[in-house]
Amino acid sequence: MTTETVIPPVLAEVVRSGFVEGHHRGSLVVLAADGGVELALGDPAAPVFPRSSNKPMQAAAVLRAGLDLSGERLALAAASHSGEGFHLDLVRTMLTEHGLTPADLQTPPDLPLDPAEAETYLAAGHVRDRVTMNCSGKHAAMLAACRLNGWDEASYLDPAHPLQRLVHDGVEAAAGEPVTTVGTDGCGAPLMAISLTGLARAFRTFVLAEPGTPERRVADAMRAHPEYVAGTRRPDTWLMREVPGTLSKMGAEAVQAVALPDGRALAFKIDDGAARALGPVLARALRLLGVEAPVVDRIGSAPLLGGAERVGEVRAAF
Repeated sequence: MTTETVIPPVLAEVVRSGFVEGHHRGSLVVLAADGGVELALGDPAAPVFPRSSNKPMQAAAVLRAGLDLSGERLALAAASHSGEGFHLDLVRTMLTEHGLTPADLQTPPDLPLDPAEAETYLAAGHVRDRVTMNCSGKHAAMLAACRLNGWDEASYLDPAHPLQRLVHDGVEAAAGEPVTTVGTDGCGAPLMAISLTGLARAFRTFVLAEPGTPERRVADAMRAHPEYVAGTRRPDTWLMREVPGTLSKMGAEAVQAVALPDGRALAFKIDDGAARALGPVLARALRLLGVEAPVVDRIGSAPLLGGAERVGEVRAAF
């Protein structure tokens, strides 16, 4: 018995001086407002690691654990923040509010995710730090939930920990499918594999959830404070700010999930993890969902330079 291997289609191509010099393959799914699959490219039913696109589900779990977060704090709990000053200040504040310190974080020491912030940070004489790592808001919230419940804090990243079991169950409930694999994310937290269709379904679940539920509270906080979810120079922030009601979250290895307030949703992954393909593919997928706004052009712009001049682009190929 043989299993047919799906060869992912080209989602983006790299064009320099009119010559196609490279391709980025991947899988993508678009859901209609009723949740039905409107477009499927590649194999969106195959499991993937959503990476940081899982963060809304992780933030909902800390609410289920009884932690009372709202506003900017809840948005930061679901963030891959850029390491801007207001991000770092709020992470430290959240830790202090719950009797914690940066030493309690088990995030790996890192530089700010935003390149401009990283340059400024290094120029000021700073070094890699646990607070600066882009997942520190999520980890601060997880630790606070543990302290509230009297759960062991040293093992808060263990997949068998009560908090991580809440995350696991929440991912499955939102995605409408079982987690197929549990791995370890870059920040050290457990990482649950689901399909791209499940990921799009999860984001749809969050925007359509009843007001006051953990899912809706997370979605509302992210959409109200998108700069805390990403940063001032990031596409997730631009999209949530400029297209009202949109929920958007990227993940490492070129994963992206978006849901519109009426339940239309999308998710995709670029197979080679090339972040440069994210914007063009996202912009094209948004247009297929009927989103027409200046921010879509901004997100989709991925110029290639030659001699400091624009000589080409990365562009969607579907």
